[in-house]
Amino acid sequence: MKAVVFHGPGEKSWEQVNDPKLERTEDAIVRITTSTICGTDLHILKGDVPEVRPGTVLGHEAVGIVEEVGGSVTNLQRGDRVLLPAITADGRCDFCRVGMYSHCRHGGWLFGHRIDGLQAQYARAPYADTSLYKVPDELTDEQVLFLADILPTAFECGVLNGQVKPGDTVAIVGAGPIGLAAVLLSRLFSPALIVAIDLDESRLERARQFGADLTLQSTGDGEGVKARLMELTDGGVDVAMEAVGVPATFELCTELVKPGGRVANLGVHGSAASLHLEHLWAHNITITTRLVDTITIPQLLKLIQAKRFDPTRFATHHFRLDEALAAYDVFARAGETGALKVVLTQ
Repeated sequence: MKAVVFHGPGEKSWEQVNDPKLERTEDAIVRITTSTICGTDLHILKGDVPEVRPGTVLGHEAVGIVEEVGGSVTNLQRGDRVLLPAITADGRCDFCRVGMYSHCRHGGWLFGHRIDGLQAQYARAPYADTSLYKVPDELTDEQVLFLADILPTAFECGVLNGQVKPGDTVAIVGAGPIGLAAVLLSRLFSPALIVAIDLDESRLERARQFGADLTLQSTGDGEGVKARLMELTDGGVDVAMEAVGVPATFELCTELVKPGGRVANLGVHGSAASLHLEHLWAHNITITTRLVDTITIPQLLKLIQAKRFDPTRFATHHFRLDEALAAYDVFARAGETGALKVVLTQ
């Protein structure tokens, strides 16, 4: 088969690799029908995730058709259409028992990280019974594709960790796909004000389309944004979500929340950030971090079926899977191309 293969920082190729095979009785082999590229893939290519070894197939978000199952798999059979999420769960370990699938003793973030990923024609899915989700017949691949990562990430790491409540003021720093998903899903909890903050005006326009009540363009140091928000909110927001993954935006979030507020980190960080406890020690704020567990996929799936929100709005560019390298170029130049999520289909 062919796949997108990582060959070290800055190096990737579309090349022939061995077909995946069942390795354990809990495995399934899935023919990938639709996949996508994540900002985390770009972090890998920048060298921010050094545990990804050269030769690894990239990708951790896909929909496909089950081709083969191991002898222990009971919930799936050949021909089932399934969502392959970013997180794999054995369903038995102590972390899985409390819903922390991201820290599963035998699973967690495997695809495109510790095992071959999903930007490929076929993939091996470990712990298929407890990790894959059947896709309802009435939904298209594209309607469920973003449940693999960005939607549960925004929901779990941002909206739920930030404890967004009716009447809250919410600031979301970063209007990329994750930040936009946080805007979209925060609205389910009826906050009084959602403010999106970004350097790029075109992304702020997207944020307004996704439901932000107010957008603020940062000049880089964040001082103008901070002053404006202090004026609007009489001392700070209830919830600030970091959706970029750089020190400056995390530190800005800690400056935007009022006493008693919550900072929810969504970004993937590759550098150290300062925590200014000399200012924060008495402010009663809560700071949360989390790797998505994908435990809310069934809940979000029901909302999509009920047409409470339309996830296909994230899909701005479409490519064939064998055009993946061109798709990477478009996605990596999102500021020029306007890309949010690219969709790769067989």
